[in-house]
Amino acid sequence: MTASPSAPQSAEAFWTDAERHLVRYGGEFTPEIIDRAAGSFVFTADGRKILDFTSGQMSAILGHAHPEIVATVQRGVATLDHLFSGMLSRPVVDLARRLAESLPAPLEKTLLLTTGAESNEAAVRMAKLVTGRHEIVSFARSWHGMTQAAASATYSAGRKGYGPGAPGNFAIPVPNAYRPDFTTPDGSLDWQRQLDFAFDLIDAQSTGSLAACLVEPILSSGGIIEPPPGYFAALRDKCRERGMLLILDEAQTGLCRTGTWYAFERDGVVPDVLTLSKTLGAGLPLAAVVTSAEIEQEAYERGFLFFTTHVADPLVAAVGNTVLDVLIRDGLDERARTLGAFLRKGLDDIAARHEVVGDIRGRGLLAGLELVADRATKQSSNDLGAHVTRRCLDLGLHMNIVQLAGMGGVLRMAPPLTATEDELSLGLSILDEAIGDAARTPCRP
Repeated sequence: MTASPSAPQSAEAFWTDAERHLVRYGGEFTPEIIDRAAGSFVFTADGRKILDFTSGQMSAILGHAHPEIVATVQRGVATLDHLFSGMLSRPVVDLARRLAESLPAPLEKTLLLTTGAESNEAAVRMAKLVTGRHEIVSFARSWHGMTQAAASATYSAGRKGYGPGAPGNFAIPVPNAYRPDFTTPDGSLDWQRQLDFAFDLIDAQSTGSLAACLVEPILSSGGIIEPPPGYFAALRDKCRERGMLLILDEAQTGLCRTGTWYAFERDGVVPDVLTLSKTLGAGLPLAAVVTSAEIEQEAYERGFLFFTTHVADPLVAAVGNTVLDVLIRDGLDERARTLGAFLRKGLDDIAARHEVVGDIRGRGLLAGLELVADRATKQSSNDLGAHVTRRCLDLGLHMNIVQLAGMGGVLRMAPPLTATEDELSLGLSILDEAIGDAARTPCRP
């Protein structure tokens, strides 16, 4: 065992150690050594300042090192950090009560966990226990996590080479208005016919054991695809007809990012189970499962078990309370709407200047820009998306690219809700330049 280094490693030694000792868990690492982060920026070890348009892993909605989050962590780690999982503390009960107050009836019972995958795991486990069934339906471009049940309901990546997933998992097509599969006579998406067809297939494959439908209100890793108004009400009806629970995964859309506290508010649909993560902890590991008293009681009577090491931890619960304090006090739902409109106008302006921009979509401060090699045919190009992403980083903007079969490269943008218009303008300017550079470079489809 070597002692901790007394001085920072050279960059060469850092990358040598990284290559030798780190498991690669999702593609290549960003070729920068990040030294610190503050507000909307991360700072590299060699002094570069990079605008963070992904809020970390789509999580740091209050920006990095928010002073009130810092104060809460410092206070909590010194007084009440972690407990035996059967013990309760005031931050946990306070956060559960306040989440219930932010949600429509009958959502009032909360289980506090760590990650989005864990919250989806618990929600699926609860749905299976309460319904006495095991089949789960999700979108074909979904991302719900990398643990067993969550991964089995994830179709955008990670399915090959790991053996069978959980039995009884089914995928339904995504209602993508830009690339419609079922169309009306005018060529627009016929989502009702698509949904009817999807559940005809589900019914044909089901063994009669449909437990739940687990979906995201806006598919993020699926390419920032937002189902049209009316879709979720119709999906809820499909679930009701079959005795299924509707689980909405608002890991990225919950807590003001889309301009309302929860994305499902647009549709007037209340899920049976809601899962939260990412934004709830503003970058710290905090997640939640929220459901009705009726479902919680049924689960309890049937012996629901989800006893984990960090269930109901007080430190991160205290952070969650601080997140709610800031969101409410600073009106960040309204701010997300205002800044979202500002961001959308900037993206529209970029689209008007560059033929390689095929589509712009999203809501509030969760936006997607799809790049195509040919706007008329919507032909995709992996090279184009990769080039834009690399060039953005060179120019001081961190972006995330989603590339899926049958879809162009989609740039995901989720800046902090605390970002300024000047910071958004900077990001738009860099993106504009990067797209212009890429468009002048021949790309392979």
